[in-house]
Order: sequence, then C-alpha cells, then structure tokens
Amino acid sequence: MDQKRELSSIDLAALVTELNRYEGAKVDKAYLYDDDLLRLKLRDFDRGRVELMIEVGDIKRAHVADAENVADAPGRPPNFAKMLRNRMSGADFAGVEQYEFDRILTFEFEREDENTTLVAELFGQGNVAALDETGEVVGSLQTVRLKSRTVAPGSQYEYPASRLNPLDVSLGGFKRHMRESDSDVVRTLATQLNLGGLYAEEVCTRAGVEKETPIDEATDDQLRALHEALERIGDRLRSGDIDPRVYEEELDGGDGENGDDDRDPRVVDVTPFPLSEHEGLPSVGFDSFNAAVDEYFYRLEGEETDAGEAPADASASRPDFEEEIAKQERIIEQQKGAIEGFEEQAEAERERAELLYARYDLVDEVLSTVREARENEVPWDEIAETLEAGAEQGIPAAEAVVDVDGGEGTVTVELDAEGDGDDGDTTRVELDASAGVEVNADRLYQEAKRIEGKKEGAMEAIESTRKELEAVKERKAEWEAKEAADDESPGGDGEGEDGDDEEEYETDWLSRASIPIRSPDDWYDRFRWFHTSTGYLVIGGRNADQNEELVKKYMGKHDRFFHTQAHGGPVTLLKAAGPSESADPVDFSEETLREAAQFAVSYSSDWKDGRGAGDAYMVEPDQVSKTPESGEYIEKGSFVIRGDRTYFEDVPCRIAVGVQCEPVTQAIGGPPSAIVDRAATSVTLEPGMYAQNDAAMMVYRELKGRFADTSFVRKVASADQLQEFIPAGGSDIVE
Repeated sequence: MDQKRELSSIDLAALVTELNRYEGAKVDKAYLYDDDLLRLKLRDFDRGRVELMIEVGDIKRAHVADAENVADAPGRPPNFAKMLRNRMSGADFAGVEQYEFDRILTFEFEREDENTTLVAELFGQGNVAALDETGEVVGSLQTVRLKSRTVAPGSQYEYPASRLNPLDVSLGGFKRHMRESDSDVVRTLATQLNLGGLYAEEVCTRAGVEKETPIDEATDDQLRALHEALERIGDRLRSGDIDPRVYEEELDGGDGENGDDDRDPRVVDVTPFPLSEHEGLPSVGFDSFNAAVDEYFYRLEGEETDAGEAPADASASRPDFEEEIAKQERIIEQQKGAIEGFEEQAEAERERAELLYARYDLVDEVLSTVREARENEVPWDEIAETLEAGAEQGIPAAEAVVDVDGGEGTVTVELDAEGDGDDGDTTRVELDASAGVEVNADRLYQEAKRIEGKKEGAMEAIESTRKELEAVKERKAEWEAKEAADDESPGGDGEGEDGDDEEEYETDWLSRASIPIRSPDDWYDRFRWFHTSTGYLVIGGRNADQNEELVKKYMGKHDRFFHTQAHGGPVTLLKAAGPSESADPVDFSEETLREAAQFAVSYSSDWKDGRGAGDAYMVEPDQVSKTPESGEYIEKGSFVIRGDRTYFEDVPCRIAVGVQCEPVTQAIGGPPSAIVDRAATSVTLEPGMYAQNDAAMMVYRELKGRFADTSFVRKVASADQLQEFIPAGGSDIVE
C-alpha cells in the first residue's frame, strides 16, 4: 500500500492537544531546510530542549521531534528563517489550534515587544506564513495570489473557504449533507464530509454500513449509525483517549539465506488509534501520538534515503513511473468527483432557496406557527405533536413538516414545486425556526456561494495535479528514450568494443547517486547572465546602479548593446570578449543576436506586465551616451541612444532555468535555445500567475525530483539560487 506522506485533519485534531502541553516554552532559533522544512528550537522549563518540526513540501507534518531524530543545522539561514529569528527569539509558545476541520495549524508566540502567529498550511502546495498581531502577513514561504484568497507580505492573511466539520455536525445537518449527494456512502463521507478516503471507510466499517451503498438507498437508521460512529471518534479525540499506532508492511522479495525476506518492514501509516481498515497489518504502539508521528516520519525519511542509495542497476533504479501516474490519475478522478459534487450541491442549495419563495405562503405558515408557539414557551415535543395532529387532519402546512429538531431549533419541511399535493418529486429543506422565509432563503443562497468557492479551490487543485501528472509522464518518456538509446548503441549491455562504456554512464547525471560539486567563480555572477548557444556571454543589469556600471565599466567597443522598446528593461550587453581581454570585431550570428534580444525582453517590464512577447533593439557601443540634449534630464541607469537601431520584433517572453553539471556545477537560466542543451535538465517558464519566489520553489521541486542525488540539487540550485534567474512578476511553467 502507499505510504502516508501527509497528516490528515483527524491526525491534526489529535496532535493539537499534545502540542499544547509545551505551552510556555521559549523560542531559541529558527532553521529552514530544503525550503520546506521549518525547525523551531525551543527550551522548556520541565522538558529541556524541544524541537518543533513543520514540513510543507511533498511530506506534510507538524510535531515535536526527538533530538536524536533532528538533522544538523543547515548552513547560512535564508531570509525567511532570519525573519523568524528576529521576530521570535525569546518569545513564549502560547498554544496551537486547528483551523476548523482544515489541515491548518495556527501557532501563537508572545513576546513583550511583538507577538507572532505562524500558520502552517498542510495541504495542496503547502505553506508557512508569519503574521503580526493584526493578522497581516510579515513573510511566507510561498506567495499565494488566487481568486479565492491571497497570502502575500503586507496583506491580511486569508484562510481558505470554510469546510464542514464532520466531528461536530448535528444529526440533522449530517443527514442533510448526506442526502444532497447522488454518490455512494463512502465517497460522500470522503468528499462532501471532508473525511478523506481512509477515515471514510473506517466510519463505514465501524457503523456496519456497506461502503458502496447508494445515498438514495441509505436508510435513516444507517445514517444515524454513521453519525454515531463519527461522534465516537470526535469524543475520543477531544478527551485525549488515544492509542497511537505506527503500521508496518512486510516487503516482498529479497530472500535471505534461509529463503526468508531479511529486510525490515517499511512503515505505511500512523494513526491516533487502531483502525479496523488496517486489521491484519503489524503495528507498534506508542505512549503519545506525537511520538508515533515523529517515529513514523523519521523511519520514512530513512527508508527513502536508503532507497536512494541503492545500486544504480537499470531494473532496480528505474522509478516506478506507472505507479506514480496511476496515483496522480486517481487523485484527478477524485478531484473531478469533488467538483461535480460541489456543482450539484450548489445547484441544490439554490433550488431549495427558490422553492421557499415558490411555496412562500405555506413555509411562512409553518415558521409563524412554530415561532408563535416558542414565544409562548411551548415545548418542542408538544409542537411536534401538534403538527402531527394537524397533518392527520389534512392541514397542508402541518403535512409539509417531516421533522422537528428542538436541539437545533430547526423544522424540516418537504415541498413540491407545484404545490398540487401530488406525490411526485419533493425536496426536503431544513429551516431555522426562529427566522422568516427570506432569511432562510438567503442562508441557502449564501451556502451555494460558499460551495462554489470550494469548487474554485478544487479546480485550482486539479490543475496543479494535472501539471504533476504531465511532469511524471515527461520524466518517463525521457527515461525510456535513454534506455532505448543505450540498447541501440554498440555494447548496449554496458560494454563497447573496448569493454568500457564509462563515458556514456558519466553523462547520465540524473541517475547518478552522487555528483561532485565544481563551483565556478565568475566575475559576472552578480549580474544577470547567460551564455548563448554559440558560447558568447550576455550580461544584464539587475537595477539602475548595475545598468550604469555595465555601460561605464564593462561595455567594450566590439560588444552589442540591447534594450527593450518598453520602459523598464535591463541594460543588456552581448560581449565580444571578457573585461580584461582584447577583442576583435565579431560577426555575431542571427541566432546569437536573437537570444540576446530575448534575454533583454524576458527580464523587462514586458514579462512583469504579463505580455507574451515584446520588441527590442540593438546598437553599437558608440551610440550609447550619458549626455542628454540641452535642457533634458536622464534618470540614473538610463542612456541616450543616437543613430540607427536594429529592431527585433515580437520576441517571445520565455526563459529556461536548469542545472548545469559539466564542466562546472551551477544553476543557469536564460533563453531556452541557449539553456536546454547546456543543462542536465531544465524547466521552461513564461509570464503567468505565480510570484517570483513561488515559481522558484516550483522549479526547485521539479528539478530536485529528477535527480537521484537530491542533496546535490539543494547545494547548487536551491530555490533562492534559481530565483536569481527568474524574472520579476508572475510566471508559469510551460508544459
């Protein structure tokens, strides 16, 4: 079975109680590993050293770790870790809460001069945001700018749309949400009730309800049994009555000397209490759920590290692309089902609201009758009995009432659109007995809007999953092409005519278990730069100061000066030679000139403004001057261009970012035609919706996933290093 990589909402509910036991611990330092694992080192008066780990990448978790399970501190802290140290060093941990039933934890830290809230989003792309006392975002691992919400420095933090909490919902509310579905019981629990697949199946098993029972065939007794099973789980979590388990799975194959598998079992799940769905799997018990979670993810990381260090023989090292593709396709199908469910649910809410107005007089009579009785302090039981008696007498308003719930203060009516008393299609609507028809209808309209908001989030999620699926398919195609090339080459079994095919193996950088780092030390690193496909250096300014410096100090007489027609572009120089080298006139090829023009356009305001293409021009160095015409003024970093210009029109805004492995190891970026062949692997970007740092993180995760030696990627092409090559403004990965 697939190994658990993300904590569920139920897991987080169990963890919150235990994490709050560390209230009062003081923050010492903050560390950030791999751009997605945050470590907060705290000191507790009773317990001593406390290591709080929050990971929001491929693995999503939050727990206190045993000090022996914590890796050594990374090197120089990135800006996010520095910001946390400045704000939180010496602060007291004041507690943690789970936001509604979402996979979101909010950690509170208090200090005399300022308080800080850390919001850990353990879903989707994952994120950690630091907020000040007003809820304004001070900093975040990723900037999020979507239609439904924004998480960006300087903005008020926005939580995702609220989700139903299945552990708190009343029996009436539970029945209503279940009845709105046209799927089966287990899928409805998983998607509409937000339980997820595993716990949806567990609830069905505990309630004794067949999982694939269609909702329209489920009885009230079955729904009541499901609700009671949920209540028991909720009560157990709230009371802290847990019995944590780490579940294991024996590995097939790998026979030892006696014909038995001598490998240790692998971990597959961690839960706050034993699950019927895992009956038959071996498990290990723990005194606390936090300890179980720590042990699980520590072993998971160790198993993945051991797998990554396995010998690179072709059959053993080939990633299981088929399994990953099948997994992503399953996720997409689930997300499609959720979107369809949201659409149907929103439409059903609107239809109920409209039905209230269509049967206004009858509904108003029901509500007025109940409201008047409650004002006269008539007990709910008597109201129900009176309505039942009225129904027997044939009173239409009483006949429409099918349920009275005094605990919730609601009355459920069954209405038909025609109002002709026919026993055709009818719709049940739960009403707030204390409100009028208009208020109840408005509540249903608002619920429809809320559900549509969830649909938007699901659509964004499915788009992200589709991109991940395409990336896996691309990696599979690349791998198969490599295998085919190896098979067709002389000595395809690993030996050429001389019995040595070492050169071919050496160039397979993605599969190598270890890649030596050979860092360059180039004078132009602080500028924007790339080498054209013909080998010439192109450099550009990052700001007005660098623009001035490039022209005054580094522009040679045989270079070419490029700039965009749009205001707000870098000075771009196509170099004929290095700064201390003598140069002869160069007849640059058309390909080289267009690559320099594309570089100038891609790092200009054309990209930042979201344009897909722009115009650039080229001049000789002697046409560039800092001397303005009489009476004119030139801003810093700007220049006067005199004479004819060579124009490059409709140049695409597009860059590639990748990892170069030979002759040096480094991150590189620039026009795709110049980067793709030079890099061991690369990702192409175009103007889009993701902020610069988010795009850098997406590219980093994509590139890291392609290399067997992931530590190499962290060292030479971290998200911070890749961001240096990504234009300011929004970006999207080109599929």
